[in-house]
Amino acid sequence: MQLLWFIPTHGDGRYLATATGGRAVSFPYLRQIAQAVDDLGYTGALLPTGRSCEDAWIVASTLVSLTRQMRFLVAIRPGLVSPGVAARMAATFDRLSGGRLLINVVTGGDPVELAGDGLHLDHDQRYELTDEFLTVWRAIASGGQANLQGDYLNIQDGKLLFPPVQKPYPPLWFGGSSAVAQKIAAKHIDVYLTWGEPPAQVAEKIASVRRLALSEGRTLRFGIRLHVIVRETESEAWDAANDLIRYVDDDAIAKAQKAYARMDSVGQRRMTQLHHGNREALEISPNLWAGVGLVRGGAGTALVGDPQTVAARMLEYAALGIESFILSGYPHLEEAYRVAELLFPHLPLENLPAVEKQHVLSPFGEIVANEDFPKQQPQERATSIS
Repeated sequence: MQLLWFIPTHGDGRYLATATGGRAVSFPYLRQIAQAVDDLGYTGALLPTGRSCEDAWIVASTLVSLTRQMRFLVAIRPGLVSPGVAARMAATFDRLSGGRLLINVVTGGDPVELAGDGLHLDHDQRYELTDEFLTVWRAIASGGQANLQGDYLNIQDGKLLFPPVQKPYPPLWFGGSSAVAQKIAAKHIDVYLTWGEPPAQVAEKIASVRRLALSEGRTLRFGIRLHVIVRETESEAWDAANDLIRYVDDDAIAKAQKAYARMDSVGQRRMTQLHHGNREALEISPNLWAGVGLVRGGAGTALVGDPQTVAARMLEYAALGIESFILSGYPHLEEAYRVAELLFPHLPLENLPAVEKQHVLSPFGEIVANEDFPKQQPQERATSIS
């Protein structure tokens, strides 16, 4: 199992839909998160893309020299950049980072934002363009030569002079719930991503993509994008979930859902259908909570619970074929530590860092606690209602 974290280049905070407790994007803060990811043993981190975010390639490039092993999942955007330029960007980053690049192929699902970037194609046309783009990109990035006269691209003698470290090229990750998106994933992609839908829906999606990949003579790996709210006890976790949306009112929900309704993303529509803009009955599957999606586009669900319970839910997804989990929590710096401390010990992870044994005892208790662990776990705190 691989766990990746999230670099919030659009801002961060303790609560959703409010400036209260908010944190603006700054390089020192992003550096702190990246170095935490690197030190704690996460495989890497996803950097989001879009006009509401700082540019993912530039942010990732500034963080490479400040980290040692984490990998950066960075987007290429068919229709917004040419496949040849995207291949050179990927190869350069991969070489200079020592092979630490992962590629997130993002076709885009917001026609208004895409029009602002000069792309005026409908949903299926954008995926047809993505098909042509990836045909060229894969040929160039793997050291070949590309010639393609397509409906959207005209490439003549495309090639790459400086190859990437990873062979044949940095792995391609991709999420798309529509039929045409799944066909493209089956044809080109290495890791197919889904947002955090209930396990039964995820199982259907995996089965569909596997069938399509088999028809292409290929096999894929699978990943999932989720938020996570893990606390020492179940009751504390649910309190934290409710606290996260304490400032979310009906007006904020209505504005957010209006913005998402303009999108032609099938995945976004599936996220919205999990809660229908209603704050009632947000636990849509055991320990899977849709509260984030009331006011956040894209990944809108969180696993909520104590470490053992959240780990059990993740293992249920793993049993379906999910190998990679892209997680996040608010605020992202503190929650990166909390997830590592509480959740990592309950999961079969690939690259947990070795913990150095302490040899010096402090009279103040900190290192003593690291040396002499309590024999019993504390009881869940009693709560009273008044």
